[in-house]
Amino acid sequence: MAETWANWAGNQVCTPADIARPVTDAELVRTVREAAAAGRAVKAVGAGHSFTDVACTDGVLVDLRSYNRVLDVDGDGRLVTVQAGISLHRLNAALAARGLALENLGDIDRQSVAGAISTSTHGTGGRLGGLATQVAALELVTPDGAVVGCSEEVEPEIFRAAQVSLGALGVLSTVTLRCVPAFNLHAVEEVMSLDEVLERFDELESGNDHFELYWVPHTDLALTKRNNRTERSVGGRRPGGALWQRTVMENVAFGALCRVGRAVPRAIPQLNRLLAASGRRSYVERSDRVFTTPRHVHFVEMEYAIARHDLRAAMRRLVALVDSSGLRVGFPVEVRTSAGDDIPLSTASGRPTAYIAVHVYRGVVYEQYFRAVEAIMTGLGGRPHWGKLHFRDAASLAPAYPRWQAWQAARRRLDPGGVMANAYTDRVLGPIG
Repeated sequence: MAETWANWAGNQVCTPADIARPVTDAELVRTVREAAAAGRAVKAVGAGHSFTDVACTDGVLVDLRSYNRVLDVDGDGRLVTVQAGISLHRLNAALAARGLALENLGDIDRQSVAGAISTSTHGTGGRLGGLATQVAALELVTPDGAVVGCSEEVEPEIFRAAQVSLGALGVLSTVTLRCVPAFNLHAVEEVMSLDEVLERFDELESGNDHFELYWVPHTDLALTKRNNRTERSVGGRRPGGALWQRTVMENVAFGALCRVGRAVPRAIPQLNRLLAASGRRSYVERSDRVFTTPRHVHFVEMEYAIARHDLRAAMRRLVALVDSSGLRVGFPVEVRTSAGDDIPLSTASGRPTAYIAVHVYRGVVYEQYFRAVEAIMTGLGGRPHWGKLHFRDAASLAPAYPRWQAWQAARRRLDPGGVMANAYTDRVLGPIG
């Protein structure tokens, strides 16, 4: 009987003809080659943290979770080479044990390295790029079973295309990432008025290594996070404070509020005011433990990347939408930033970028809300996160990416028969072959 696969959020389900779980390079190459020879589509999946059907297939699903070893650490060159299925959580621990770290991370660390870079996942920090910009080299198993190694010096056009590829060029085999010496972050978390944050956003972003905010809908309040590198030692939390805040408050208590809001939507504005009632916190912790937060409350999400200078306009339109539409939005709206880059399908390609992410608790109807937000962001030249829900297609996306055709040229070269395609890539990238 065929095995069914589902993603973390539970909103994407597929029944592949086969699920392969390679452990070695040879097994991965053989899996791809045999599937292509049999005329089957191939899609790779890591931790299943994408909300779209980017990994779904009725062909062969290559589950990379057991393909997860650290292969080499060059401490002097600050490079780490890993099998692409390794989780960021496991990688962070391995780097910390060697006195190294990734310079920036998103707020979830359960994704695979392959999935995170392939969907243009990012953290926050106006002077720093997304995770894909930390890639120094990679190897790709193409549909004919060849292993293509590439970097900025070797096959540079393939390298840039493969840094963010949606799995449509081949299966990522190994990834080499640039690291930095391990560092601590001084974190300050406090509630501010949204108007003040937006007025002072340039100052807050440029004055901190990493700044982000969470607007609480139906209030004028925002939860802010300022994270800065420090030479200070870990400390500042009371005993058990991290467990209380991250497990009890940010998961158990927040999950309870979400369940009440789903059952009684009219109560959401009052519940949100409770959410925004937290006080100020200041502490020092290892970088990855500040960047990332355990997420046990399941949700679905849409995120848009817009030009950094359009952030205030976008947020004011979003607030007006929520205030005037009658929608009851129980999840905070997240705002982050990144530097621009030159990766063709990166959501930050060619411009300093602001990210606005909207979420709903699982089981809550989201289409009206997400479509309305998407209309605002599309009107500002926005680009959707490749691993998060959106309604765009290739015709509307192509003009938003200055190097779209360069990426398509790499795709035609590596996968002319569309072995790595599925319904999602056909929609957002266009069909091939």
